[in-house]
Amino acid sequence: MTLTGKEKRFLRAQAHSMRPLFQIGKDGINPVWIEQVKNALNKRELIKVNLLQSSPLEADEAHEYLENKTDIHVVQEIGHILVLYRQSENKENRAISNSLKEL
Repeated sequence: MTLTGKEKRFLRAQAHSMRPLFQIGKDGINPVWIEQVKNALNKRELIKVNLLQSSPLEADEAHEYLENKTDIHVVQEIGHILVLYRQSENKENRAISNSLKEL
């Protein structure tokens, strides 16, 4: 599933007031980190991730990795902050997904 421009704009607006929930540090992106992010996305659907200065990855490298290797969508990349979206597997946690369908 690819996100349209209208959907990305809606998700960016929803994420505007959020604070980063996860950080990518010196260990970079590993399977344990991805599993934790997926668990958080199952509950929230939309989160922000902060790339620390000690991270071996740049924001665009993390963006490319997440888009190509996982089912997580990168909605926005601002400096060292990524906004991530994934539809929740639990139907009761799909508030944002249901709003996207109405667009």
